[in-house]
Amino acid sequence: MEPLYNTPLREAANTPSLEVAVNNIGKQKPFIEANTIEATLEEIRRHHIIPVFHRDNEPVISQVEFIEATMDAVHGHFPSERILQPQIRLSHPIMGRVPDAKDKPAKELQEAEKTIYYERMAFVVEVASITDTIDGQRLSLTIGGVKAHNLDNLYAKRGGEEHFKLFIGFKVQVCTNLCVWSDGLAGDVKVWSLSQLKSAIKSLVSEYDAVSSLARMSELQQYILAENQFAHLIGRCRMYSFLSAGQKREIPELLFGDQQIGAVCRDYYKDHSFCKGEDGSINLWRLYNLFTAANKSSYIDAFLSRSVSASELVTSLADALKDGKVNWFLQ
Repeated sequence: MEPLYNTPLREAANTPSLEVAVNNIGKQKPFIEANTIEATLEEIRRHHIIPVFHRDNEPVISQVEFIEATMDAVHGHFPSERILQPQIRLSHPIMGRVPDAKDKPAKELQEAEKTIYYERMAFVVEVASITDTIDGQRLSLTIGGVKAHNLDNLYAKRGGEEHFKLFIGFKVQVCTNLCVWSDGLAGDVKVWSLSQLKSAIKSLVSEYDAVSSLARMSELQQYILAENQFAHLIGRCRMYSFLSAGQKREIPELLFGDQQIGAVCRDYYKDHSFCKGEDGSINLWRLYNLFTAANKSSYIDAFLSRSVSASELVTSLADALKDGKVNWFLQ
């Protein structure tokens, strides 16, 4: 298969044939924060039980299988690139105990008597040698997924639909913001087997146009909001949730709540890579990163939809500034 990417996206021309680098767990900034803990693949493999379909006790596709299938697809499609170990975040623990310990007080349980798995999991695999730079910030290609067992009917038999979410995009290295656009998201992948899941992952990775995605993000630097326009945008964002369903259909969907909008305002004034300029203006690339940074406070089940909401919002703002189109958020 011919490489999808051209030389300018690569970190260096002498990239090794294959180098799997190990993440420094606990030292990297998390790509999502709210209500999550960090875990390693080995920890999940060794210590977490696997849910089953209740009617026949057959196992579901495990989180480990999902992550390993993604890593296999990435290594297969990018055999000459430097690929890091996955970063994994977990939430919603389901705790239990072995039958022999059913009558023990919780404080007396031994570690071997406890069981656990996590209902929701998100992970990313970074292709560290496929990079580009926008506004002085280095980005690297990133592939990942979300698994939420609450979306599956575990009371069925094996062979029922299992739901997964897949994404591919770029991660901003300075802050680990994830930039995911609608064409890099498979938001509801329904499969009946691990082989079908592997096929879906391979399709997403092979069909993704990284060059186009980077061009769209780079173009955002050209469009600037004055301070009064930013203030108007924030006011409109706070008004959005009170619009009627009919009004919402006429404008880009905004999935950010007051907590996230407040974070955007805070970081607009904070001294960092994406804050306002001295005159209060801000370009849309920086504004986009204010939203993607605020998205880290989202729960796992809302994380990807909000990622796409951020990209669609800034795209609509760019269209309005470029072509003079009416945009409700700037009116």
